[in-house]
Amino acid sequence: MTTTTIRMPEDLKARVAAAAKRSGTTSHGFMLAAIAEKAEQAELRADFDTVAEKRYARIVDSGATIPWEAMRHYLEQRLAGKSVKRPAARKLAR
Repeated sequence: MTTTTIRMPEDLKARVAAAAKRSGTTSHGFMLAAIAEKAEQAELRADFDTVAEKRYARIVDSGATIPWEAMRHYLEQRLAGKSVKRPAARKLAR
């Protein structure tokens, strides 16, 4: 394990110490958990962005979309347990 020095304002250090105490952990443990949580959030966001970009590229390539109003109606009917025809895709307006 490596060592890293973090410079922080005294007021933040006090807040971290108080939060760690309330959590039943040390300031060190609290900061490690916070850094790990922030790194995971950044990774999840990057994954989300990658999936969104790929999906958008497929839409642009195919030109096929379903208007939100039609899809919403379809989903609401399905949730209500009704039999409803799936909306047809149409060409993307450019």
